Amino acid sequence: MNSSNLLRSFNFLYFALLAMFVSFLPVYLDAQGLPATKIGLIIGTGGIITIFSQPLWGMISDRTRTIKKVMLLLLVCSSLVGYFLYTSNSFIVLLLFTMFLYFFLMPLDPLTESLNFQTAEANGVSYGSIRTFGAIGYAVMSLAVGYAIQYLGLNSLGYLFGGIGVISLIICLSLPDAPVAGKPITLKSLRNFLGNKETIWFLVLIFIVAVPQRINDTFLGVYIRKLGGSPELVGQAWFLAAGSEILVFALSFWWLRKGKELQIIAFSAFFYFIRFLLSSWITEPHVLVYLQLLQTFTFPIFYSAAIQYLYRIVPEEWRATGQTVLALLFFGVSGIVASYLGGWFYESFGGQSLYLWISGMSFIGLLFSLVLSAIYGKAKMAA
Repeated sequence: MNSSNLLRSFNFLYFALLAMFVSFLPVYLDAQGLPATKIGLIIGTGGIITIFSQPLWGMISDRTRTIKKVMLLLLVCSSLVGYFLYTSNSFIVLLLFTMFLYFFLMPLDPLTESLNFQTAEANGVSYGSIRTFGAIGYAVMSLAVGYAIQYLGLNSLGYLFGGIGVISLIICLSLPDAPVAGKPITLKSLRNFLGNKETIWFLVLIFIVAVPQRINDTFLGVYIRKLGGSPELVGQAWFLAAGSEILVFALSFWWLRKGKELQIIAFSAFFYFIRFLLSSWITEPHVLVYLQLLQTFTFPIFYSAAIQYLYRIVPEEWRATGQTVLALLFFGVSGIVASYLGGWFYESFGGQSLYLWISGMSFIGLLFSLVLSAIYGKAKMAA
């Protein structure tokens, strides 16, 4: 099996793990009887851990000039921690294991995306043709976990997580490492990258658009259950959301244009606004599930464009760290705001008001992306 196909297999398995963690941890915590504020506390604390863990492992990867070996270590730890997390029911133990899983599992996301992008460039294939299999893995596992919880019980999550983790480790052992950058790593180049005005405004935009997405990620399953939906229905919702990404990633070579990333992000922000505004009106859980098909025009378009834009402005030798900064904002900083503030808002005002609030924030992201597009949209394209 060639390197691209091995990486496609790994994407399928890693994002299956991510589905079990990101999409179903709130459902698992809710089933343990925890209120929205405590669910937000646990996930938000994990986001704080991510702020430190993702830059740490990203810089270790850049400094040691290897992605694969770092990923192997993180996979071993994640598989063990994930198994114990989903066999626990004490609040303190759940908090502790969630913190560990955020420390080991979440840094794998930017490292995997960096490996995807660099392997695609080296082999002359599109990034989307590899990343598509991550969307497939997320979709398939979301559906499978929903049925597993419904018919086998919540503790089946521990066995599923541990088993998929072991298979992921085996595949990762066969992966080639990413091509290393030709330029030497310097702290000056990183300071120049982070001190660039265009970079700062771009990261602010990512934060504004990411917070509503992360609030939805955290509370969608809880909201569906509050509306009377079953765990099986939650799985179907995430299956439709992740499944709708597949064609978008697969065709990214056709629609993702260099120099047009900010306009593309504006397009996705518009559909975020529409999606969350409609969610605030819906009270029938089955209709809310079908609405997740709008994911087609939101996350995969937003994230693909953000990665490509980042790779145009980040120094070559700091690509893995730059990817980590992007993931840090999406899964770390925005996740903290989404969990703490979102949990309080949900418990105080309810799910409908929560979705109305994040639709407004998405609209602000739309306006801000249009402003940045007007300022930086004509910047010369990278070769």
